[in-house]
Amino acid sequence: MATTKPTPISESATEVAAHGRALLFSALQDALFLEMLRLERRRTERSGKPFMLVLIDGSDVSRAMRMEVFQRVASSVSCRTRETDVLGWYERGKKLGMLMTEIGYADTRDLDVIARKVTDAIEEALSPESFSQLKLTFRVYPDSALDGDGDPGKPDAVLYPDLSRSQNHRRSLALKRAVDVFGSVFAILLFLPLFLVIAVLVKLSSPGPVFFRQKRLGQYGQHFNFFKFRTMYVNNDPRIHQEYVARLIAGSRDAGQGSATFKLKNDPRVTPLGRFLRKSSLDELPQFFNVLRNDMSLVGPRPPLPYEYERYQVWHRRRVLEMKPGITGLWQVEGRSRTTFEEMVRIDLRYAGSRSFWMDLKILLLTPAAVLSGRGAC
Repeated sequence: MATTKPTPISESATEVAAHGRALLFSALQDALFLEMLRLERRRTERSGKPFMLVLIDGSDVSRAMRMEVFQRVASSVSCRTRETDVLGWYERGKKLGMLMTEIGYADTRDLDVIARKVTDAIEEALSPESFSQLKLTFRVYPDSALDGDGDPGKPDAVLYPDLSRSQNHRRSLALKRAVDVFGSVFAILLFLPLFLVIAVLVKLSSPGPVFFRQKRLGQYGQHFNFFKFRTMYVNNDPRIHQEYVARLIAGSRDAGQGSATFKLKNDPRVTPLGRFLRKSSLDELPQFFNVLRNDMSLVGPRPPLPYEYERYQVWHRRRVLEMKPGITGLWQVEGRSRTTFEEMVRIDLRYAGSRSFWMDLKILLLTPAAVLSGRGAC
């Protein structure tokens, strides 16, 4: 019986495999790669120079073939990228990531060329079947998705995996959510008679609905319906607030009509009852339902309007991205509308860096005194 001689492996194939193994062996572990991603975001916030994150998701490739596929990919991509680009595990064994730093101020066409070059290198290294099982994701920080699987200009959780991966962080979020649910249910039951009284007064004070619903941005830029008691006349002109916000974020010292206040004073759109509700913060009570719906937390930064977010600088956006918005927060008990916009952002970021159960409890306990004093409220 004739035997078939095995096909010899070419030197080039052997070298490719060895090169790929060496690259994967030296690739950053996922914890270190995510930390590099976090630091690169910070660098971009200061320098304004964007970077690209490339994700190669092999979750659909069979486990027996996955490492061989990643070896081929790593070897091929390394020949088309720079020595300064960082290779590492975004999710160990499943998603390989690459940080392409210092890509400069390239326009969309230039970024598409880079993405195409990486895609071609991966496609050339694999069989059509293996290539079809990979999912490639390209993100540029800040503000662009190049693969059709994102919304340019909208915050993207893909760029923020470090905010939810650690076990301590997950436990902290679980505890925070438990406090949110218990606290919001308790507050709704406690203030139920006040809810009814305010609802009747709002209905009698001016024509229109009792509740005001507005699109706001939550964590990672997710839109949600933000609830308040209505404090304005219906069919008012939103351009008044849009123009005010534009001046405020741009740093105009007269944005608050003589002081650097965060809220618009003497707004002609606000009803007489609405001024009282805003001064006492009673218009915010329906937001306990936002907390129950998991759109918001009891403690966190105030959720911005979409047109506010569009005017944010890169570092301002961290207050939206790194934590869920809240009814009250460190800004409310320390400054409220007496602070400038950038001071408010810094206070929110200070909270993001040091938040804990005990800090949240302290803020919740200080909130009634801040509300009753009326400091900074408009």
